[in-house]
Amino acid sequence: MIRLGKLTDYGVVLMTYMARDGSAQLRTSRDLAVESKLPLPTVSKVLKKLLESGLLTSHRGIKGGYSLAKKADQISVADIIVAIEGPIALTECSDGVGMCEVERSCPIKSNQRIVSAVVRGALEKVTLAELLHPLQLVAIKNVRGQMVPGIEIISSGSMQ
Repeated sequence: MIRLGKLTDYGVVLMTYMARDGSAQLRTSRDLAVESKLPLPTVSKVLKKLLESGLLTSHRGIKGGYSLAKKADQISVADIIVAIEGPIALTECSDGVGMCEVERSCPIKSNQRIVSAVVRGALEKVTLAELLHPLQLVAIKNVRGQMVPGIEIISSGSMQ
């Protein structure tokens, strides 16, 4: 099973809380911990990673806190995953960095890279702004007439 780590899941959740009231509003780690019902040390750890990756901006002082570094429609789910987990790759050879023992003779190495690119591409298409709305999985036709999965925001009907 391919599964994101808990910190990554929490990162996506915290970013949606950050985006709900607009990207310019300042939020403290304590406020986010209370709102999300996550432990404060965990929230602080995740916010630090998101800050280091450039997805959040930190503001010091008595009225300080964190804000989104970009608008919610400019931040993808992939951006958040990469900020916490690192590069998105399904196998070691897919990220171009790792090398397993059988990579030189692997008959599916290039296909693994293609599959990883498809997964990464799908995650790059879903924005933080879209996560704020109920989504549904739909099938749409591509230019070749083949049915491919897509997402649709239920309330507005726009499709990705």
